[in-house]
Amino acid sequence: MKKEVIPNKTELKELKHKTRRLSIKEGIFWSVKASFGDHYVAPFAIAMQMSNSLVAILNSLWNLNPISQLWGSKFVEKYKRKNVLMKTISLDSFGWLLMAIIGILYFLNIKRTLLPYLLIVDFILILVAGGLGHPSWFSWMGDVVDAKFRGRWFSKRNTIISFTTIILAISAALVLRYFKNNGEEIIGFIILFGIAFLTRAYCVKIIGKHYEPPFKKKKSKKKHLKKFIKESRKTNFGKFTLFRGIFAIAVGITSPLTAIYLLRILQFDYLTYIIIILSGTFFSIITLNLWGRIADKYGNYGVIAVTTIVIPLTPLLWILSPHKIYLFLVPAILGGTAWTAFIMASGNFIYDNVQRKNLGNAISYFNLFIGLGALTGGIIGAILIKVVQTNWIEPIFLIFMIGSLLRMIVVGISIPKLKEIKKKKKFKNIENFKKILLKEAKPTIIEDIHEIASIKSYITEK
Repeated sequence: MKKEVIPNKTELKELKHKTRRLSIKEGIFWSVKASFGDHYVAPFAIAMQMSNSLVAILNSLWNLNPISQLWGSKFVEKYKRKNVLMKTISLDSFGWLLMAIIGILYFLNIKRTLLPYLLIVDFILILVAGGLGHPSWFSWMGDVVDAKFRGRWFSKRNTIISFTTIILAISAALVLRYFKNNGEEIIGFIILFGIAFLTRAYCVKIIGKHYEPPFKKKKSKKKHLKKFIKESRKTNFGKFTLFRGIFAIAVGITSPLTAIYLLRILQFDYLTYIIIILSGTFFSIITLNLWGRIADKYGNYGVIAVTTIVIPLTPLLWILSPHKIYLFLVPAILGGTAWTAFIMASGNFIYDNVQRKNLGNAISYFNLFIGLGALTGGIIGAILIKVVQTNWIEPIFLIFMIGSLLRMIVVGISIPKLKEIKKKKKFKNIENFKKILLKEAKPTIIEDIHEIASIKSYITEK
């Protein structure tokens, strides 16, 4: 057996630096899969004439990803994290190959009545594969990225991924529009899913070049799920986990219905649909580094508290006006940027509140609560879109209003119970917060431009 060579401090620093760069490269190729695959699963289902309730259920399946992380956390304890990721990404890529095959079968008019259900099964495979690998990646990055600049690094990675996702997803919409105008819409989906398969497969090669720091499996009293639930109200992380789980129910009621609202009720084309869907991502690119700096200086709880004032309003913002420019700007600027900052701060909040040795298990429980909550909310939304019948208002509008009200109630009860455990500067008042934004905005915008310009160098990283 070959003895493992332990790098010295200088070598270790360089290995971690290279791995962080490779992680950004992997994220860029992941964005191809997201742009050509993830964003077009619901439109593909609608093109296959799926019913509204089945489309809502399909969209709620996204929450199987965090649920499956409970089992993925066990892999962290048993196997090398690199091996886990390479295998789960391989399974993910196979799922997109199968998605393309489903498109071919539909185009050839083979077993069309069964294909919607095969699509659901395949999507479950893709989401579970991603969930099984995430705890290993989350734990691994916790070892590679130093805590003192964690907020900025994740913001940097997310900014680059978000930018490439926008450009590629719009390109995909143009491809679909071309084939739809020629009466061959399904062929467009087949091409997109085929590219998603190839790029996800390439990510396996990139992961293989990462450096994995030794992971010492320390013996500790592992909390089982029942015990974790009982003790959850006693710890900051436990309270946050409960909040995210309940909040996910409220969010899940409306989130799966957005594609139905834009494509079927408002009858937008694919290009308009994807521009509106990704407009939040566009505006988050401008603000994410800013939020990362604010989180590093003033704490992640502060970011969570501020963004959860806005997030409950998002469903209402969708239905205030059907105009394209309004939908591109208002829900995106308010809801999109708030959601992105909230997710970034939530991940860092977990790092702050959980010991390194317990990260894999903690993130699996955290995401299990989110997944079960959002899946429950999605099923409720699917039932409501089928049974709600009103004459005085569009049924989907009423569902959005209910979802918004529930979000407000959950935030109002839960957020005051959380706290920042690290000593950070405090916001004195709203004027102080405005000064912070103005002070940090210019350097972060310059940094965003630099990061976007550096995408080519990350792609060519070896």
